[in-house]
Amino acid sequence: MRSKAFESDDIADAAMQVFWQRGYGATSVQNLVEGTGLSRSSLYSTFESKEGLYQQALRRYAAVTTANVELLSGPGSPQVLIRQLLVSVADDELNDPQRRGCLVANATLELAGHDATVAELVAHNLQRLQNALEALIQRGQQAGEILPEKNPRALARFFVNTMQGMRVLGKATPSELRRQSLSDVIEVALSTL
Repeated sequence: MRSKAFESDDIADAAMQVFWQRGYGATSVQNLVEGTGLSRSSLYSTFESKEGLYQQALRRYAAVTTANVELLSGPGSPQVLIRQLLVSVADDELNDPQRRGCLVANATLELAGHDATVAELVAHNLQRLQNALEALIQRGQQAGEILPEKNPRALARFFVNTMQGMRVLGKATPSELRRQSLSDVIEVALSTL
């Protein structure tokens, strides 16, 4: 028999997919019932509200973004790793026919401006990525690969912003222009190093 925590994670993962596809505002409780396979009463008894389930989905999304943090913490040239990360973001956007973007970017645009809990969850997710980028940039400076006069924290913030912007651009750009638009952003961003 599985523990309730494990089941809650599975349900949050399923709900994350529903919220990611539809957005918070367009997701009804019925959509969540269909997406998770739970009854309304089970959803409410486990997560208390649609808001509670959304917050848990954002917490679970941090596991999705862990791969990016691990990439940046791995061995190799800092410039190459940053390029790989940006190319990975572009590939995600180009290979998603549903144009879901990034759940964190979507939450930022839809709710973070007026929901303190969502804002905190978004900030935590973005901060993890920023910290990994900052450490990688410092490593690149020590290796002589990145100019030493560059501010590592400012560059890390710039790259987090660039990635989030790529997610929004990927959702909004016409299909025939997406690849070139995202490639242009990558090349200009890398030129800042």
